Parts: sequence; structure tokens; C-alpha cells
Amino acid sequence: MDAIRNELLDELLKGVKEPKDLSGRGGILDQLTKGLIERMLEGEMTEHLGYEKHDNAGDNSGNSRNGSSRKSLKTKTGEIEIQVPRDRNGDFEPQIVEKRQTRFEGFDEQILSMYARGMTTREIIGHLQDMYQTELSPQFISTVTDSVLDGLREWQDRSLEGSYPIVWFDAIRLKIRDEGHIVNKAVYLALAVDWQGRKELLGMWIEQTEGAKFWLAVFTELHTRGVQDILVASVDGLKGFPDAIRSVFPRTEVQTCVVHMIRNSLAYVTYKDRKEVAGDLRPVYTAATAEAGLSALGDFEAKWAKKYSIIVRGWRANWPTLSTFFPYSLELRKIMYTTNAIESLNMSLRKITKNRASFPNDEAAMKLLFMALRNISRKWRVAVMNWPAAVNQLAIIFGDRVPA
Repeated sequence: MDAIRNELLDELLKGVKEPKDLSGRGGILDQLTKGLIERMLEGEMTEHLGYEKHDNAGDNSGNSRNGSSRKSLKTKTGEIEIQVPRDRNGDFEPQIVEKRQTRFEGFDEQILSMYARGMTTREIIGHLQDMYQTELSPQFISTVTDSVLDGLREWQDRSLEGSYPIVWFDAIRLKIRDEGHIVNKAVYLALAVDWQGRKELLGMWIEQTEGAKFWLAVFTELHTRGVQDILVASVDGLKGFPDAIRSVFPRTEVQTCVVHMIRNSLAYVTYKDRKEVAGDLRPVYTAATAEAGLSALGDFEAKWAKKYSIIVRGWRANWPTLSTFFPYSLELRKIMYTTNAIESLNMSLRKITKNRASFPNDEAAMKLLFMALRNISRKWRVAVMNWPAAVNQLAIIFGDRVPA
């Protein structure tokens, strides 16, 4: 499109003395938007009837113009009133502004953007009222945000890659209304690293309780959507998780989050011993090999078993899944032995949901999380700095399970 001529711009800007004369309510931008829309509507009517306005070719044509009707239209700069032409037969179907359309392109995007950043319906209504003097109802906001539901369903049902090197599994808690009561529900999350080293959220699921039984349903769905193999699954130590995932992905190695294990251990320690106990646990998980780590655990046991036997029992009982990371390079160890990657995602999601005391239903919660995720994922970077070297190491350990 050619640039607008300077002479036309000068004519439009006559009388503009301050910013509100240009972009305020009723300003030049509103007038220009109104004029352009009405001009295009007249052009559509001309095409529909087959003759120009006031043209004698329309005489006895069987249809003609029949005045216009007023219509309020919400735009990015506020609300404008336009005149929509009518025809006598009533079969004119405008395209630039359809019959039941009440908002012009760009207005919905503003609402979706604010909603995705955690603003409540009341906050969005107040903001738009302050900025554009546009009054909206909660139902209007809900209708706009519901437009993402088809995208959510398509995303949740999409086909997945055949295999993933690392997948973190975790859940966050939200208050959601269910059958007239507000209950705490778990939102299950599966965050993967793909074979290009990029992070990808494989899916989200809501259930009232977090447990191995529901995780089994999650693994089964992932398998149905195309996942045939997961090399390493990193989890927070949920009881029964290893058996659940191996029932669907029998060759998957399970890594229990070491950071969670340390936190759980320190919960049993008195304040004055906490720093010393944490320091004595460090050689266990920073050892060069699993054998050296187990030896360091023996040293810890010799020193603390009488006072904190529950800690020793916990580490020994979970050692098979706590020690999974030892054969890997330091770069891979850092993302394997902790669920920090998915906890970072959880933290970002909690920032978005913190303004809501509760959600009216599961769908409302999923809608907001999905919209927030689209913003969050734009900032994701490669999960491991030297990813090609990490893939080579995985190929040595897992052989032909690593795609060529």
C-alpha cells in the first residue's frame, strides 16, 4: 500500500493541539477509523447491489439502499458509533463488520493479553473503563476468553514426538469450585526436553488428588498420543511413581529429585543442627560416582544415625532412584537430579493465578493456565548449554534409543 500523502495528513491534523485530540475518545484516530469502516461498508453495499449510490442503474433493479442503522463498535482506542447501510431486501451481509459483531480487530487481543497476565475479569473491566470509557460485562470478558478453548483442546490432543530424552513430572495446587464446594485440586504437568534441546510442555491435567494412580492415566495418554520412549523421568519422590511410569514405559530411568529429598530430610532436623546436617549430606550427592556417594552416605549414617535415623532410612530406601544421575556429565546432572526446570514453570504459573481466590470450574483454570503458558514458553531457551555434547553422551549410554 502506498504511503498516505502528506497533504492528507496535514488536513487530518488541523486543530490537533494535544495528544488526546489525536488518540483520545472522539479524536482523529477514532474519526479516521469510523470514516474508513463506513467507507468500506458503502463499498460492500455497492458490490452487493451492483451499482453506485444515486446511480440510475439501480432503478427497478429489484433491490436498493434503504438508509442505515447505528451500531456501537469496540476498538483498541475505545468505542465508536458507525452507520451500517441497509438494503430493502434485507439480504446484505457485510464482511468488514459482520451483523452481530460488536468489536473490531485488536480489541479481543487486548483482553486476552491482560487475562493471560493474571488480571481478573473485574480488573480488566476497570482498566478498559479507565482507558477507553468502554463499559463491559463479565459475560463479555468470558466470551472473549472462551475463544481460546478450541486451541486448548487442539493443543492437549496434539500428536507428540516418538521419544524424549528427559521429562519432568510435577503438580501444582489450585482452589477450584466443584459441586458447590471449593476444593484443592492438583494440576498435573509434564515438561520435556526434546531432541533439539528445547523445552516443551506435553500436557496439563486436573484431578482432585495427586497420586500414582492418576499419573498412570497421564502416562497412558502420552503413549496414546505418540510417545514410545522416555529415557529419564525426573520426579519429586511420589510413592509408587516408578512402578506407574515403568508399566507404560518399561525402559525409563527414574530420577528422584535430590533437592526435594534434602528438604524433606531437613524437616526432621533441629534448627541448631540444620547447617551441619546439610553440609554432611552434600558429599552424598556431589560424589563422582554412585559408589562414592553410597560411601559418603555411610559416613553420614555413622555420625547421625542415632539422632536422625529417619533421614538415613529415607536416603537408603530411595537410593536406587536418587543415584540415577551419577553416570552422566555435570551438565546433564544439573537438570536431572532436580526438578528445578518444572518448579520454575510452576512458580511462573502461580504468579498468574495468585490474584484468584478460586476458579469457578476446571475449564476456567485450564483456560488461564494455557494462555499463561503461551506467554511463558516464548522465553524458553535451550535446556542444556552444550546440548550436542549431551546428546552424544546419551547416545553412548542409551544406544539406538537415541534417534539418529
